[in-house]
Amino acid sequence: MDPTSLQRLVFLTSLLSCSTNQARLTVTPSSSQVFKYKPVSLRCEDASDGWTVRRNTSIDNRAECGVGWGRPARSSCTISYCDPLDSGVYWCESTEGSTSNTITITVSAVFLQSPVLPVIEGDDVTLICRTKMADPPSADFYKDGVSIRTESDGHMTLLHVNRSDEGLYKCSIQNEGESPESRLSVSEKPPTTTMDPSTSSSSSSSTMNAPTTLSSLHLVFRLLRHLVVFCPYCICTYIVVSLYRERARGNDSVSMTMTPPTHAEQRLDVDYDDVMSAVTTEHQF
Repeated sequence: MDPTSLQRLVFLTSLLSCSTNQARLTVTPSSSQVFKYKPVSLRCEDASDGWTVRRNTSIDNRAECGVGWGRPARSSCTISYCDPLDSGVYWCESTEGSTSNTITITVSAVFLQSPVLPVIEGDDVTLICRTKMADPPSADFYKDGVSIRTESDGHMTLLHVNRSDEGLYKCSIQNEGESPESRLSVSEKPPTTTMDPSTSSSSSSSTMNAPTTLSSLHLVFRLLRHLVVFCPYCICTYIVVSLYRERARGNDSVSMTMTPPTHAEQRLDVDYDDVMSAVTTEHQF
């Protein structure tokens, strides 16, 4: 093979492998903001071997998990105790240089727990303002720098979100501080397919008739099976009976059929009778 063609084939193969094995970065807990000294786990979903987690922070650039930060395990990475210095941009990267989506993580004493990935239009979304305290305190919520409302339990629920709810959200707690901003993204709801009533009725009727059809096929199959099993016996029995009857009929014909006497035999019989009469007469004299 020509060297140039071989290089093109290798290049196309690498492109196909990259497109079919594209990874997706997920974070647990599902929040772009992490509480200080709390653990966080990052994982490359749908990834083949060779994918690792990398990050850009204020202290490092394209740093791989396990090299100065985090504990790697195959295609995942765990930070046991998050520090504000761990705030930065995280992503998955393969050995060939392919990259996944990016997630910005912020570590602080007060943070807003919000969905990392885009939410579906029409869903309900709850934002939680968290601190070190076990019970969520009263918190003020902001969108794009404008105060929305105050929630006594630190929970704010957005009902039936749409595109207008997209933006930068944050919260603040008195005597604790303010959380970093977190972006909420809303994806368009996928279209639902409507089924034609006539199609639906025909589908339901076909579904109802399906058991009957299956039962009929089962009975036909059983009948054919019995015929295949018993037909040889019936044929053999018929042949034996027919042979026996033909043989018996042949014996009866032989025994019952009498050949009529010929003219010579009749003449011999007459002569025999005359001789016997003569002998009897002579004896009497």
